[in-house]
Amino acid sequence: MLLDVKDIHKTYATADGPFEVLRGIGLTLDAGETLALTGESGSGKSTLLHLIGGLDTPDRGQIMLDGVDIAALDDNGRADLRRGTVGVVFQQFNLIPSLKVSDNIAFQARLAGRYDPDWLTVLADRMGLTPQMGKYPEQLSGGQQQRVAIARTLAPKPRLVLADEPTGNLDEATASVVMDLMLELVTVTGAGLLMVTHSDALAGRMQRRLHLRAGQVA
Repeated sequence: MLLDVKDIHKTYATADGPFEVLRGIGLTLDAGETLALTGESGSGKSTLLHLIGGLDTPDRGQIMLDGVDIAALDDNGRADLRRGTVGVVFQQFNLIPSLKVSDNIAFQARLAGRYDPDWLTVLADRMGLTPQMGKYPEQLSGGQQQRVAIARTLAPKPRLVLADEPTGNLDEATASVVMDLMLELVTVTGAGLLMVTHSDALAGRMQRRLHLRAGQVA
């Protein structure tokens, strides 16, 4: 088992008092498996994804990734995790404007010490980005920028890919193409994929679906 999440709780302070976003969430994910996380806004989907990615810490519970409890790591440990073991694709592309496409794709892999030019060539080809490698992000369409963001995430060959509404800013046709490529490349690398989405069509393309309601599995 790649990922084992047990009894996760998370509460945030609000003007109206404490708000418990997650109330005892649990899930599992095997290597090479794909799982959609669905639910209404405020159900805790993105919060859970951020906790699994080490971007925040739970109040209690356990998040085991490859036998390591993410919830028990300090800031440096979680940062190391995000460099190579976990890759995150956000709805916002977060590309570096001053870097060409080729360098944006290579950025995460270089940080992780896993730069492989042959693999980057494969990624660029599969993502249809080879003609764009010498351009800057501002010269690309939204769909092309999202492909660059996905390629950058996959460049270090992470064990787990987390995607938070990865096609939310794209039109339906482009979203379908990007999803095709993402699923293909995750299959090639053998990574697990956990994706937050509001789209029933995209969720239906994943092997499993987990629906959240009010911070719990529905």
